[in-house]
Amino acid sequence: MIKLRAFAPATMLLATTVLATPALAQRVAPPAVAIAPTVTALRDAALKDDVAYDIVSGITTEVGPRPDGSPAEERARQWAVAKLNALGFKNVRIEPYELKNVWVRGVETAEVLGSYAQPLRLTALGNSGATPAAGLTLPVAYFASFNDLLLAPAGSLTGKIAFVSNAMQPTQDGSSYGSQGMARFVGPTVAASKGASAIVIRSIGTDHGRGPHAGTTNFAPGVTPIPAAALSVADAENLERIVKLDKQVKLHLTLTPTVVPSRTSGNVIAEVPGTDPAAGTILIGGHLDSWDLGTGAIDDGAGIAITAAAAKRLLDSGPHRRTIRVVWFGDEETGGFGGAAYAKAHAGENHALASESDFGADRVWRFETNLPESAKAVGDRLVVALAPLGIVRGAGVGGDGTDVGPTLKTGVPAVDLNQSGLRYFDYHHTPEDTLDRIDPEQLRQNVAAWTTLLAIVADAPEAMGAVTPKK
Repeated sequence: MIKLRAFAPATMLLATTVLATPALAQRVAPPAVAIAPTVTALRDAALKDDVAYDIVSGITTEVGPRPDGSPAEERARQWAVAKLNALGFKNVRIEPYELKNVWVRGVETAEVLGSYAQPLRLTALGNSGATPAAGLTLPVAYFASFNDLLLAPAGSLTGKIAFVSNAMQPTQDGSSYGSQGMARFVGPTVAASKGASAIVIRSIGTDHGRGPHAGTTNFAPGVTPIPAAALSVADAENLERIVKLDKQVKLHLTLTPTVVPSRTSGNVIAEVPGTDPAAGTILIGGHLDSWDLGTGAIDDGAGIAITAAAAKRLLDSGPHRRTIRVVWFGDEETGGFGGAAYAKAHAGENHALASESDFGADRVWRFETNLPESAKAVGDRLVVALAPLGIVRGAGVGGDGTDVGPTLKTGVPAVDLNQSGLRYFDYHHTPEDTLDRIDPEQLRQNVAAWTTLLAIVADAPEAMGAVTPKK
Protein backbone atom coordinates (compact mmCIF):
# COMPACT_ATOMS: atom_id res chain seq x y z
CA MET A 1 0.00 0.00 0.00
CA ILE A 2 2.80 2.40 0.83
CA LYS A 3 4.61 1.67 -2.45
CA LEU A 4 1.39 1.97 -4.40
CA ARG A 5 0.63 5.32 -2.83
CA ALA A 6 4.14 6.57 -3.71
CA PHE A 7 3.86 5.37 -7.28
CA ALA A 8 0.31 6.46 -8.12
CA PRO A 9 0.84 10.26 -7.98
CA ALA A 10 3.97 9.96 -10.15
CA THR A 11 1.97 8.03 -12.73
CA MET A 12 -0.76 10.62 -12.72
CA LEU A 13 1.79 13.43 -13.08
CA LEU A 14 3.39 11.72 -16.08
CA ALA A 15 0.04 11.30 -17.77
CA THR A 16 -0.83 14.95 -17.17
CA THR A 17 2.53 16.10 -18.57
CA VAL A 18 2.16 14.07 -21.75
CA LEU A 19 -1.36 15.35 -22.37
CA ALA A 20 -0.21 18.96 -21.84
CA THR A 21 2.58 18.73 -24.44
CA PRO A 22 1.49 20.26 -27.78
CA ALA A 23 1.56 17.98 -30.80
CA LEU A 24 4.41 18.31 -33.27
CA ALA A 25 3.63 20.50 -36.24
CA GLN A 26 2.38 18.45 -39.13
CA ARG A 27 4.82 18.39 -42.01
CA VAL A 28 3.57 19.83 -45.27
CA ALA A 29 4.67 18.59 -48.67
CA PRO A 30 6.52 21.16 -50.78
CA PRO A 31 4.97 22.26 -54.06
CA ALA A 32 5.60 19.95 -57.01
CA VAL A 33 8.42 21.10 -59.28
CA ALA A 34 8.65 20.07 -62.91
CA ILE A 35 12.12 19.59 -64.38
CA ALA A 36 12.51 19.59 -68.15
CA PRO A 37 13.66 16.20 -69.49
CA THR A 38 16.46 18.00 -71.35
CA VAL A 39 17.90 19.14 -68.02
CA THR A 40 18.00 15.67 -66.50
CA ALA A 41 19.42 14.22 -69.70
CA LEU A 42 22.23 16.78 -69.78
CA ARG A 43 22.94 16.24 -66.08
CA ASP A 44 23.16 12.48 -66.34
CA ALA A 45 25.28 12.54 -69.48
CA ALA A 46 27.75 14.88 -67.76
CA LEU A 47 28.55 12.14 -65.23
CA LYS A 48 30.57 10.56 -68.04
CA ASP A 49 32.38 13.77 -68.99
CA ASP A 50 36.01 13.65 -70.08
CA VAL A 51 36.43 17.24 -71.29
CA ALA A 52 37.17 18.68 -67.85
CA TYR A 53 39.94 16.21 -67.12
CA ASP A 54 41.41 16.85 -70.57
CA ILE A 55 41.53 20.59 -69.87
CA VAL A 56 43.12 20.37 -66.42
CA SER A 57 45.56 17.72 -67.60
CA GLY A 58 46.48 19.87 -70.56
CA ILE A 59 47.05 23.13 -68.68
CA THR A 60 49.11 21.50 -65.92
CA THR A 61 51.17 19.34 -68.29
CA GLU A 62 51.69 21.69 -71.23
CA VAL A 63 52.04 24.96 -69.32
CA GLY A 64 52.58 24.05 -65.65
CA PRO A 65 52.62 26.71 -62.92
CA ARG A 66 51.26 30.11 -64.01
CA PRO A 67 52.38 32.86 -61.59
CA ASP A 68 50.70 36.23 -61.88
CA GLY A 69 52.23 38.47 -64.51
CA SER A 70 54.77 35.85 -65.60
CA PRO A 71 55.74 34.65 -69.08
CA ALA A 72 54.11 31.34 -68.11
CA GLU A 73 50.78 33.08 -67.54
CA GLU A 74 51.10 34.65 -70.99
CA ARG A 75 51.69 31.17 -72.48
CA ALA A 76 48.66 29.95 -70.56
CA ARG A 77 46.49 32.62 -72.21
CA GLN A 78 47.63 31.55 -75.65
CA TRP A 79 47.04 27.89 -74.73
CA ALA A 80 43.57 28.79 -73.48
CA VAL A 81 42.59 30.56 -76.69
CA ALA A 82 43.65 27.55 -78.75
CA LYS A 83 41.84 25.11 -76.46
CA LEU A 84 38.57 27.06 -76.30
CA ASN A 85 38.54 27.52 -80.06
CA ALA A 86 39.17 23.80 -80.55
CA LEU A 87 36.20 23.05 -78.28
CA GLY A 88 33.96 25.11 -80.56
CA PHE A 89 33.28 28.15 -78.38
CA LYS A 90 32.42 31.43 -80.07
CA ASN A 91 33.91 34.92 -79.70
CA VAL A 92 37.09 33.57 -78.11
CA ARG A 93 39.44 36.39 -77.21
CA ILE A 94 41.90 37.86 -74.73
CA GLU A 95 40.86 41.07 -73.01
CA PRO A 96 44.15 42.68 -71.89
CA TYR A 97 44.76 44.91 -68.89
CA GLU A 98 47.82 46.35 -67.21
CA LEU A 99 49.13 44.61 -64.10
CA LYS A 100 51.06 46.93 -61.80
CA ASN A 101 53.85 46.06 -59.36
CA VAL A 102 54.29 42.40 -60.22
CA TRP A 103 55.87 40.56 -57.28
CA VAL A 104 58.54 38.02 -58.33
CA ARG A 105 59.89 35.33 -56.02
CA GLY A 106 63.63 35.20 -55.29
CA VAL A 107 65.92 33.15 -53.05
CA GLU A 108 64.19 31.81 -49.93
CA THR A 109 66.02 29.93 -47.19
CA ALA A 110 65.91 29.65 -43.41
CA GLU A 111 67.92 27.83 -40.80
CA VAL A 112 67.94 27.48 -37.06
CA LEU A 113 71.26 28.49 -35.49
CA GLY A 114 72.85 27.29 -32.25
CA SER A 115 72.51 23.99 -30.43
CA TYR A 116 69.62 22.80 -32.59
CA ALA A 117 70.97 24.00 -35.95
CA GLN A 118 69.03 22.74 -38.97
CA PRO A 119 67.44 24.01 -42.19
CA LEU A 120 63.75 24.86 -42.41
CA ARG A 121 61.48 24.66 -45.45
CA LEU A 122 59.53 27.80 -46.21
CA THR A 123 58.28 30.03 -49.01
CA ALA A 124 57.99 33.80 -49.22
CA LEU A 125 54.49 35.26 -49.07
CA GLY A 126 53.33 37.32 -52.01
CA ASN A 127 54.14 41.03 -51.47
CA SER A 128 56.81 40.09 -48.92
CA GLY A 129 59.64 42.52 -48.40
CA ALA A 130 63.24 41.42 -48.93
CA THR A 131 66.11 40.72 -46.59
CA PRO A 132 69.63 41.84 -47.49
CA ALA A 133 71.17 39.54 -50.10
CA ALA A 134 73.21 37.84 -47.37
CA GLY A 135 70.11 37.40 -45.22
CA LEU A 136 69.56 38.45 -41.62
CA THR A 137 70.12 36.70 -38.30
CA LEU A 138 67.81 37.58 -35.39
CA PRO A 139 66.17 36.01 -32.33
CA VAL A 140 62.69 34.53 -32.60
CA ALA A 141 59.62 35.92 -30.82
CA TYR A 142 57.15 33.03 -30.63
CA PHE A 143 53.36 33.41 -30.68
CA ALA A 144 51.11 30.37 -30.44
CA SER A 145 48.25 32.20 -32.17
CA PHE A 146 47.53 35.29 -34.23
CA ASN A 147 45.63 36.73 -31.28
CA ASP A 148 48.80 36.45 -29.18
CA LEU A 149 50.58 38.54 -31.82
CA LEU A 150 47.81 41.15 -31.62
CA LEU A 151 48.33 41.34 -27.84
CA ALA A 152 52.08 42.02 -28.15
CA PRO A 153 52.97 45.55 -26.92
CA ALA A 154 54.01 48.20 -29.42
CA GLY A 155 57.75 48.09 -30.08
CA SER A 156 58.18 44.73 -28.37
CA LEU A 157 59.29 43.00 -31.58
CA THR A 158 62.09 45.41 -32.51
CA GLY A 159 65.12 43.48 -33.70
CA LYS A 160 63.25 40.17 -33.79
CA ILE A 161 61.69 37.71 -36.20
CA ALA A 162 58.07 37.08 -35.23
CA PHE A 163 56.93 33.45 -35.45
CA VAL A 164 53.16 32.82 -35.45
CA SER A 165 52.13 29.17 -35.30
CA ASN A 166 48.33 29.05 -35.23
CA ALA A 167 46.96 25.71 -36.47
CA MET A 168 44.19 25.26 -39.04
CA GLN A 169 41.69 22.40 -38.89
CA PRO A 170 39.75 21.00 -41.88
CA THR A 171 36.11 22.00 -42.33
CA GLN A 172 33.70 20.99 -45.06
CA ASP A 173 32.86 24.57 -45.95
CA GLY A 174 36.44 25.85 -45.68
CA SER A 175 35.49 28.41 -43.03
CA SER A 176 38.65 27.77 -40.99
CA TYR A 177 40.67 29.35 -43.81
CA GLY A 178 39.02 32.69 -43.13
CA SER A 179 39.71 32.59 -39.40
CA GLN A 180 43.18 31.03 -39.25
CA GLY A 181 44.23 32.73 -42.47
CA MET A 182 44.40 36.07 -40.66
CA ALA A 183 47.95 35.14 -39.65
CA ARG A 184 48.89 35.32 -43.34
CA PHE A 185 46.47 37.98 -44.59
CA VAL A 186 47.41 40.65 -42.05
CA GLY A 187 49.92 39.02 -39.68
CA PRO A 188 52.94 40.54 -41.44
CA THR A 189 51.56 44.09 -41.31
CA VAL A 190 50.71 43.65 -37.61
CA ALA A 191 54.21 42.34 -36.87
CA ALA A 192 55.80 45.19 -38.83
CA SER A 193 53.74 47.77 -36.95
CA LYS A 194 55.07 46.35 -33.66
CA GLY A 195 58.68 46.66 -34.80
CA ALA A 196 59.46 43.17 -36.17
CA SER A 197 62.25 42.93 -38.72
CA ALA A 198 60.65 39.86 -40.33
CA ILE A 199 57.92 37.28 -39.76
CA VAL A 200 57.50 33.56 -40.39
CA ILE A 201 54.12 31.86 -39.94
CA ARG A 202 52.94 28.30 -39.84
CA SER A 203 51.47 27.63 -43.30
CA ILE A 204 47.73 28.15 -43.56
CA GLY A 205 46.96 24.51 -44.32
CA THR A 206 45.59 21.33 -42.80
CA ASP A 207 48.40 18.94 -43.74
CA HIS A 208 51.44 17.97 -41.68
CA GLY A 209 53.98 17.72 -44.50
CA ARG A 210 57.12 19.64 -45.42
CA GLY A 211 55.65 21.46 -48.39
CA PRO A 212 54.99 25.12 -47.46
CA HIS A 213 51.78 26.89 -48.52
CA ALA A 214 52.26 30.05 -50.59
CA GLY A 215 49.80 32.93 -50.56
CA THR A 216 49.65 36.67 -50.62
CA THR A 217 49.75 39.16 -47.79
CA ASN A 218 48.97 42.87 -47.79
CA PHE A 219 50.68 45.63 -45.88
CA ALA A 220 48.58 48.51 -44.65
CA PRO A 221 49.20 51.97 -46.11
CA GLY A 222 52.20 53.54 -44.43
CA VAL A 223 53.61 50.20 -43.22
CA THR A 224 56.92 49.28 -44.87
CA PRO A 225 56.82 45.64 -46.04
CA ILE A 226 59.04 43.31 -44.05
CA PRO A 227 60.32 39.88 -45.13
CA ALA A 228 57.42 37.45 -44.63
CA ALA A 229 57.33 33.70 -45.22
CA ALA A 230 55.29 30.58 -44.51
CA LEU A 231 56.99 27.58 -42.93
CA SER A 232 55.77 24.14 -43.88
CA VAL A 233 53.45 22.81 -41.19
CA ALA A 234 55.96 20.13 -40.18
CA ASP A 235 58.79 22.67 -39.91
CA ALA A 236 56.61 25.07 -37.93
CA GLU A 237 55.75 22.28 -35.48
CA ASN A 238 59.46 21.47 -35.23
CA LEU A 239 60.37 25.11 -34.62
CA GLU A 240 57.76 25.23 -31.83
CA ARG A 241 59.53 22.35 -30.12
CA ILE A 242 62.91 24.04 -30.54
CA VAL A 243 61.61 27.32 -29.09
CA LYS A 244 60.42 25.45 -26.00
CA LEU A 245 63.92 24.00 -25.57
CA ASP A 246 65.78 27.26 -26.26
CA LYS A 247 63.99 30.53 -25.52
CA GLN A 248 66.86 32.46 -27.18
CA VAL A 249 66.82 30.58 -30.50
CA LYS A 250 67.89 32.53 -33.58
CA LEU A 251 67.00 32.16 -37.24
CA HIS A 252 69.02 33.06 -40.30
CA LEU A 253 66.48 34.11 -42.95
CA THR A 254 67.07 34.99 -46.60
CA LEU A 255 64.25 36.23 -48.85
CA THR A 256 65.07 38.20 -52.00
CA PRO A 257 61.85 38.90 -53.92
CA THR A 258 61.71 41.78 -56.41
CA VAL A 259 58.95 43.88 -57.98
CA VAL A 260 58.46 44.51 -61.71
CA PRO A 261 56.68 47.87 -62.20
CA SER A 262 54.26 46.82 -64.95
CA ARG A 263 53.33 43.95 -67.24
CA THR A 264 50.46 43.29 -69.62
CA SER A 265 48.05 40.59 -68.49
CA GLY A 266 44.52 39.62 -69.46
CA ASN A 267 41.34 37.57 -69.17
CA VAL A 268 40.47 34.87 -71.68
CA ILE A 269 36.82 34.93 -72.75
CA ALA A 270 34.65 32.50 -74.75
CA GLU A 271 30.91 32.31 -75.31
CA VAL A 272 27.93 30.13 -76.04
CA PRO A 273 25.71 32.71 -77.79
CA GLY A 274 22.08 32.85 -76.68
CA THR A 275 18.97 33.56 -78.72
CA ASP A 276 17.60 36.40 -76.55
CA PRO A 277 20.07 39.25 -75.88
CA ALA A 278 17.54 40.93 -73.60
CA ALA A 279 17.56 37.92 -71.25
CA GLY A 280 21.09 38.67 -70.07
CA THR A 281 24.41 36.85 -69.94
CA ILE A 282 25.42 34.06 -67.55
CA LEU A 283 28.99 34.69 -66.32
CA ILE A 284 30.95 31.62 -65.17
CA GLY A 285 34.57 30.56 -64.90
CA GLY A 286 37.65 30.31 -62.72
CA HIS A 287 41.17 31.74 -62.69
CA LEU A 288 43.91 30.87 -65.12
CA ASP A 289 46.85 31.91 -62.94
CA SER A 290 48.32 29.83 -60.13
CA TRP A 291 51.03 29.87 -57.52
CA ASP A 292 54.40 28.58 -58.64
CA LEU A 293 55.12 25.77 -56.18
CA GLY A 294 52.83 23.17 -57.81
CA THR A 295 51.18 23.07 -61.22
CA GLY A 296 47.89 24.70 -60.28
CA ALA A 297 45.67 21.64 -60.71
CA ILE A 298 43.14 22.15 -57.92
CA ASP A 299 43.75 25.90 -57.76
CA ASP A 300 42.41 26.61 -60.24
CA GLY A 301 42.94 24.35 -63.23
CA ALA A 302 39.97 22.35 -62.00
CA GLY A 303 37.72 25.42 -61.86
CA ILE A 304 38.36 26.54 -65.42
CA ALA A 305 37.97 22.94 -66.57
CA ILE A 306 34.70 22.26 -64.76
CA THR A 307 32.94 25.41 -65.92
CA ALA A 308 34.17 25.17 -69.50
CA ALA A 309 33.19 21.50 -69.74
CA ALA A 310 29.69 22.29 -68.50
CA ALA A 311 29.34 25.18 -70.95
CA LYS A 312 30.56 22.88 -73.74
CA ARG A 313 27.66 20.54 -72.98
CA LEU A 314 25.21 23.40 -73.41
CA LEU A 315 27.01 24.46 -76.59
CA ASP A 316 26.58 21.00 -78.08
CA SER A 317 22.94 20.59 -77.01
CA GLY A 318 21.44 23.27 -79.24
CA PRO A 319 20.46 26.93 -78.87
CA HIS A 320 19.53 28.36 -75.48
CA ARG A 321 17.86 31.56 -74.44
CA ARG A 322 20.72 33.19 -72.51
CA THR A 323 24.32 33.65 -73.56
CA ILE A 324 26.84 31.75 -71.44
CA ARG A 325 30.15 33.58 -71.06
CA VAL A 326 33.12 31.54 -69.87
CA VAL A 327 35.93 33.65 -68.41
CA TRP A 328 39.34 32.33 -67.43
CA PHE A 329 40.38 35.22 -65.20
CA GLY A 330 43.95 36.41 -64.83
CA ASP A 331 45.83 37.30 -61.67
CA GLU A 332 43.44 36.16 -58.99
CA GLU A 333 46.09 34.96 -56.57
CA THR A 334 47.74 38.31 -55.86
CA GLY A 335 44.64 40.45 -55.61
CA GLY A 336 41.80 39.51 -57.97
CA PHE A 337 42.98 41.88 -60.69
CA GLY A 338 41.35 39.91 -63.52
CA GLY A 339 37.95 40.04 -61.86
CA ALA A 340 38.25 43.78 -61.30
CA ALA A 341 39.33 44.33 -64.91
CA TYR A 342 36.38 42.28 -66.22
CA ALA A 343 33.86 44.22 -64.12
CA LYS A 344 35.27 47.51 -65.38
CA ALA A 345 35.30 46.40 -69.02
CA HIS A 346 31.73 45.06 -68.87
CA ALA A 347 30.14 47.60 -66.55
CA GLY A 348 26.52 48.22 -67.43
CA GLU A 349 26.02 44.94 -69.29
CA ASN A 350 23.02 42.82 -68.40
CA HIS A 351 24.34 39.87 -66.39
CA ALA A 352 21.62 37.39 -65.48
CA LEU A 353 23.87 35.40 -63.13
CA ALA A 354 27.51 35.18 -62.04
CA SER A 355 29.24 32.18 -60.48
CA GLU A 356 32.73 30.73 -60.26
CA SER A 357 34.48 27.48 -59.39
CA ASP A 358 37.60 27.99 -57.25
CA PHE A 359 37.69 25.41 -54.47
CA GLY A 360 39.30 22.35 -56.02
CA ALA A 361 37.62 19.34 -57.60
CA ASP A 362 36.04 17.39 -54.75
CA ARG A 363 32.29 16.76 -54.71
CA VAL A 364 29.78 19.57 -54.70
CA TRP A 365 27.67 19.01 -51.57
CA ARG A 366 25.65 22.21 -51.23
CA PHE A 367 24.38 25.16 -53.23
CA GLU A 368 23.28 28.60 -52.09
CA THR A 369 21.54 31.34 -54.03
CA ASN A 370 20.96 35.05 -54.19
CA LEU A 371 18.08 35.35 -56.64
CA PRO A 372 15.41 37.98 -57.13
CA GLU A 373 11.89 37.15 -56.04
CA SER A 374 10.91 36.96 -59.70
CA ALA A 375 13.28 34.00 -60.12
CA LYS A 376 12.40 32.07 -56.96
CA ALA A 377 11.26 29.17 -59.13
CA VAL A 378 14.80 28.84 -60.50
CA GLY A 379 16.06 28.00 -57.02
CA ASP A 380 13.23 25.51 -56.52
CA ARG A 381 14.11 23.74 -59.75
CA LEU A 382 17.77 23.56 -58.69
CA VAL A 383 16.74 21.83 -55.43
CA VAL A 384 15.04 19.02 -57.32
CA ALA A 385 17.49 18.72 -60.22
CA LEU A 386 20.65 18.71 -58.07
CA ALA A 387 19.33 16.27 -55.44
CA PRO A 388 20.27 13.11 -57.42
CA LEU A 389 23.88 14.34 -57.33
CA GLY A 390 23.82 14.44 -53.52
CA ILE A 391 23.61 18.23 -53.39
CA VAL A 392 21.41 20.04 -50.86
CA ARG A 393 20.31 23.65 -50.58
CA GLY A 394 22.06 25.65 -47.87
CA ALA A 395 20.50 28.29 -45.66
CA GLY A 396 23.03 31.00 -46.52
CA VAL A 397 23.05 33.68 -49.18
CA GLY A 398 25.03 32.97 -52.35
CA GLY A 399 27.53 35.34 -53.84
CA ASP A 400 31.12 34.26 -53.05
CA GLY A 401 34.16 34.43 -55.29
CA THR A 402 37.13 36.72 -55.81
CA ASP A 403 36.82 36.79 -59.61
CA VAL A 404 33.08 37.35 -59.95
CA GLY A 405 32.93 39.40 -56.76
CA PRO A 406 33.28 42.84 -58.42
CA THR A 407 30.47 41.93 -60.83
CA LEU A 408 28.25 40.57 -58.06
CA LYS A 409 28.66 43.81 -56.13
CA THR A 410 26.67 45.56 -58.86
CA GLY A 411 23.57 43.53 -57.90
CA VAL A 412 23.93 40.54 -60.23
CA PRO A 413 22.17 37.33 -59.04
CA ALA A 414 24.36 34.49 -57.79
CA VAL A 415 24.40 30.73 -57.32
CA ASP A 416 27.28 29.12 -55.42
CA LEU A 417 28.05 25.44 -55.91
CA ASN A 418 30.01 24.53 -52.77
CA GLN A 419 32.62 21.76 -52.95
CA SER A 420 33.86 19.80 -49.97
CA GLY A 421 36.88 21.45 -48.37
CA LEU A 422 37.87 18.57 -46.10
CA ARG A 423 41.10 17.88 -47.97
CA TYR A 424 41.48 21.01 -50.10
CA PHE A 425 43.80 22.80 -47.68
CA ASP A 426 46.14 19.82 -47.51
CA TYR A 427 47.34 20.82 -50.99
CA HIS A 428 46.24 24.44 -51.48
CA HIS A 429 49.16 26.65 -52.66
CA THR A 430 51.71 23.85 -52.10
CA PRO A 431 54.09 21.81 -54.26
CA GLU A 432 51.46 19.06 -53.97
CA ASP A 433 48.87 20.97 -56.05
CA THR A 434 49.29 18.60 -58.98
CA LEU A 435 47.06 16.59 -61.30
CA ASP A 436 47.15 13.43 -59.20
CA ARG A 437 45.19 15.25 -56.46
CA ILE A 438 42.13 15.28 -58.72
CA ASP A 439 39.68 12.38 -58.51
CA PRO A 440 38.15 11.98 -62.00
CA GLU A 441 34.81 10.76 -60.63
CA GLN A 442 34.43 13.72 -58.29
CA LEU A 443 35.45 16.02 -61.14
CA ARG A 444 32.63 14.56 -63.26
CA GLN A 445 30.13 15.16 -60.46
CA ASN A 446 31.19 18.81 -60.50
CA VAL A 447 30.62 19.01 -64.25
CA ALA A 448 27.18 17.45 -63.83
CA ALA A 449 26.28 20.01 -61.15
CA TRP A 450 27.42 22.94 -63.28
CA THR A 451 25.70 21.52 -66.35
CA THR A 452 22.46 21.30 -64.37
CA LEU A 453 22.82 24.89 -63.18
CA LEU A 454 23.47 26.19 -66.69
CA ALA A 455 20.69 24.12 -68.27
CA ILE A 456 18.13 25.51 -65.83
CA VAL A 457 19.24 29.15 -65.88
CA ALA A 458 20.02 29.38 -69.59
CA ASP A 459 16.42 28.63 -70.55
CA ALA A 460 14.58 29.89 -67.48
CA PRO A 461 11.58 32.00 -68.57
CA GLU A 462 11.79 34.08 -65.39
CA ALA A 463 13.36 37.53 -65.32
CA MET A 464 16.73 37.62 -63.56
CA GLY A 465 16.63 41.11 -62.08
CA ALA A 466 18.92 42.86 -59.61
CA VAL A 467 19.47 41.64 -56.06
CA THR A 468 21.00 43.05 -52.89
CA PRO A 469 24.63 41.82 -52.93
CA LYS A 470 25.86 39.49 -50.23
CA LYS A 471 27.76 41.35 -47.51
